[in-house]
Amino acid sequence: MTEAASRDPDVPDLQTPFLPRGKDADGDYRKHEKLCIDDMLQKYCGEFGFWQLRHFILASLAWALEAFHTMVMIFADREPGWRCLDGAAGSGCYPEAKSVCELEPGSWEWIGGPGTSTVAEFGLVCGQKYKVGLVQALFFGGCMIGAGVFGHLSDSRLGRKGSLIVVCILNGIFGCLTALSPGYRTYVLLRVLTGFSTGGAGLCSFVLSTEPIGPTKRGIAGMSTFYFFSGGIAVLSGIAYIFQSWRNLYIASSIPSVIFLAILCPFVSESPRWCLIRGKLSKAMKIMTNVAKSNGKHLPDGVILALDDDVNNHESKVRSDGKTDSGSKEAVTGSVVDVVRFPVTRVRLFLAVAINFTCSVVYYGLSLNVVNLGTNLYLSVLLNAVAELPAYFLTAILLDRFGRKPLAIGTQWFSGLFCVIGCLFKWFGTLEVVQMICGVLGIFGMAGTYNLLFIYTVELFPTVVRNAALGCATQAAQMGAILSPFVVVLGGGLPFAVFGACGILGGVLAYGLPETLNKPLYDTMTGMEDGEREGTVV
Repeated sequence: MTEAASRDPDVPDLQTPFLPRGKDADGDYRKHEKLCIDDMLQKYCGEFGFWQLRHFILASLAWALEAFHTMVMIFADREPGWRCLDGAAGSGCYPEAKSVCELEPGSWEWIGGPGTSTVAEFGLVCGQKYKVGLVQALFFGGCMIGAGVFGHLSDSRLGRKGSLIVVCILNGIFGCLTALSPGYRTYVLLRVLTGFSTGGAGLCSFVLSTEPIGPTKRGIAGMSTFYFFSGGIAVLSGIAYIFQSWRNLYIASSIPSVIFLAILCPFVSESPRWCLIRGKLSKAMKIMTNVAKSNGKHLPDGVILALDDDVNNHESKVRSDGKTDSGSKEAVTGSVVDVVRFPVTRVRLFLAVAINFTCSVVYYGLSLNVVNLGTNLYLSVLLNAVAELPAYFLTAILLDRFGRKPLAIGTQWFSGLFCVIGCLFKWFGTLEVVQMICGVLGIFGMAGTYNLLFIYTVELFPTVVRNAALGCATQAAQMGAILSPFVVVLGGGLPFAVFGACGILGGVLAYGLPETLNKPLYDTMTGMEDGEREGTVV
């Protein structure tokens, strides 16, 4: 009798190989626990632990880079002070003159020399003064195009991180080349190209920093990204004070993009949501495992990521190695065409675009009025940036208490109301200090709205088209930025009237949007439609 035959039948054969991991007695692969990213973050990985904090800070620093490239024009294109040449006073040069246009050519000089600004070097004064506004408008035009292009690329081939890398490379190159501009036309061209790359910086940074964060923490984190933009403006005012030559300033404000690219970008992770919709399931799982490990949590072996429509339908069978039955998950793609094609997202896109446009007209328009106060330029820009911080702080606190929709309505109406009051005081021609206060309060309210709209727009659209939709909204905001200088030159009480009307209209439009507080970030159009049908989205 063999050893096997003599063995007690009730005693298990320890020499017989165990069943392969992940299979049941019939040899079929077991179904794992399939979770969408939000559920996995909440259940196993942590919504906002050490991993998300570190990644959020690194990715959000790109906002400061956008502030450098956008606001550098305030200092580079400023009109410097002038003085009469020795012996010219009284003979063609009068110190009490309001403008150099009233003086005889050759009787005066720019304080600091012509290299202090583009206005001095390229002669953008008197009949050529409109060219300063033209450069600003064309820069925002480049931003508008770039937002659409990089919004699409970050949703498709390049991904969030890949698009951010390209943006930083282009910003560094175009910014440094701008400092070498031999004339006005070259300067305009390079500013348009810089605008093109800058237009994708903020939206790529925002989505990249907020997508790995859980739903209950995403709102306040998303609202906090704008601290980096305002902080960038404040730092820029210091850089501009040190580098008072406009050419040196462009180099100094462009070098940080190169530093970010070389030192910080390697530590920034790609969005697991983008990896999932692009079929890179193993890479998405690796990121989520790292999130759990860094947060001091454990992701069980039997848990696997899936798109929200897969989780809802329970259709695909998943192997223990993280692959579907076919060995991979096909990439899910989308574009603006898909956003327009679906009724739910079509209405949301229209409203988001319109609100971003009106908000931008008010925000940039009021900002230009503050810069024209006639005070120290460096101090004025610094205080303007610092004044926006309380708006971000308050909206971040109130965001999860009152919800996105009521806050979007309230902040726009708050801004619009004070703009209307400023308009009335302007027409009556009294109490200029009250007009200034109204302008500051208008900026305060609209800065909160501008911040809120990013997180709100992100939550209104599924991952597959999120950046494309955000790109459209950003393009609309750039159109508002292009229009705002032309509103300012209307003079009198009209600018305040336009800003007030835009603020009130934006609040009315926000009534048509759904509330997204504590709602999941959907991955696909199907998942969003299922959620809408089941009543999970208001």
